Amino acid sequence: MCSKSEQAIVVNDVHAKLNTTTMQHCLQPATVAEVIAAVTLANKEGSTLSVAGGRHAMGGQQFVTAGVLLDLSCLNKLEHFDPELGQVRVQAGIQWPDLMRKLHVMQYGNSRQWGIRQKQTGADRLSVGGAIAANIHGRGLDMAPFVADIVSLDLVNAHGQLVHCSRQQNLELFRLVVGGYGLFGIVVTATLQLAARQQVVREVELCSLTEMIAALPERIAAGYLYGDFQFETAPDSAGFLCHGIFSCYRPVATEPIAKQQLRLSKANWQQLLYLAHTDKAEAFSRFSQFYLASSGQRYWSDSHQLSIYLDDYHLALDQQLARGCAGSEMITELYVPLQALQHFMADCAADFRQHKVDLIYGTVRFIRRDAETTLAWARQDYACVIFNLHIDHLPEAISAAASHFRRLIDIAIRYQGSYFLTYHSFATKQQLLTCYPQFVEFMQQKRRYDPELRLQSNWYRHYSEMFSEELQ
Repeated sequence: MCSKSEQAIVVNDVHAKLNTTTMQHCLQPATVAEVIAAVTLANKEGSTLSVAGGRHAMGGQQFVTAGVLLDLSCLNKLEHFDPELGQVRVQAGIQWPDLMRKLHVMQYGNSRQWGIRQKQTGADRLSVGGAIAANIHGRGLDMAPFVADIVSLDLVNAHGQLVHCSRQQNLELFRLVVGGYGLFGIVVTATLQLAARQQVVREVELCSLTEMIAALPERIAAGYLYGDFQFETAPDSAGFLCHGIFSCYRPVATEPIAKQQLRLSKANWQQLLYLAHTDKAEAFSRFSQFYLASSGQRYWSDSHQLSIYLDDYHLALDQQLARGCAGSEMITELYVPLQALQHFMADCAADFRQHKVDLIYGTVRFIRRDAETTLAWARQDYACVIFNLHIDHLPEAISAAASHFRRLIDIAIRYQGSYFLTYHSFATKQQLLTCYPQFVEFMQQKRRYDPELRLQSNWYRHYSEMFSEELQ
């Protein structure tokens, strides 16, 4: 039976903790039938629903003020695995570590094994449904966003009907749902295409942004699968945003992997996070020393994508930093063509120095064009630049952060780039339309598929108000 909270609840996102929302109650369906029943009841009562998985999204996509929260964390089964096709059907609430663990157990002793192709990095307890909703990406060197890994999905639409979507069936809805932030239906199951599980060796070098850009095509041509560039964050350093750790993962023949490999412990991470707030040069020095020392280590192509995430790590940091208020890191992700990356980063460095932006961590990744989804963010091949900024939870600090993020979007636009809608909703209307010219069509399609606006979120309400004239 679908569990239900009996009174109003206050929820928030896990990472930024800047989306405090009061909702009517929370439902936790454990079966598809219970999801259908929840939508049917919402239609009967005239209530609005929002959908959550791991609750890591930071832009208000999984909560709606005074609505009902549909928490899919109990809808977490692996339903079917096809070892011939390398495909797995899972329920949408399953999280990456659980999926990977179950795949490993099912294939124990097999000569040929399958694993996930990509997942978000930096945190693991994220749901597959959430990955579909945001059309995420990992650190593949030559991969399109997550839509490329989705074979099909089943969703409960706003009318309480179960609908199957794929490239062969209900294609328009498939294109809207992937990257549609939960507005076109509640994804309950998905079939994913896996990749051959293989060993990779990590190769690490300290280099300039220029050297990384020159080396990247060679790495891709040589068959390297994954990689990223983690850049210096100390604004008084000559290497600020233009020097960093270039790590790539090259496929190798299978051998026993040493049990005692270099790893950063939770205590190491907590210390690095503290230094990233207080002594950025020392934080980068220690981090780069660890990565250089780990060069040559072997991993599996799927499990190397897992990482340590410290829940509520900022509570301890707030005490150490003694700033007198809560704080957190807020992420923005910006996209520019690779040939513009150097100029883009130079402009960002100048902006950060001028405005004293508190950059905690950053990395560059790479993406191939997405030609499938309606609200595609990767409208061409891009370099993806992720900035984590520290935000004190004070009105003036949040306002300043909004200005920082808007300036960064303007810089990306200057170089024919874009930004990810997932992390915040600070962009102006003009910025949004420049980067997502299909956005009004997307919102109009929402109203066509869900005329009663049964599925909502604070993210959706923000943009409905912004585009109220166009949606009349």
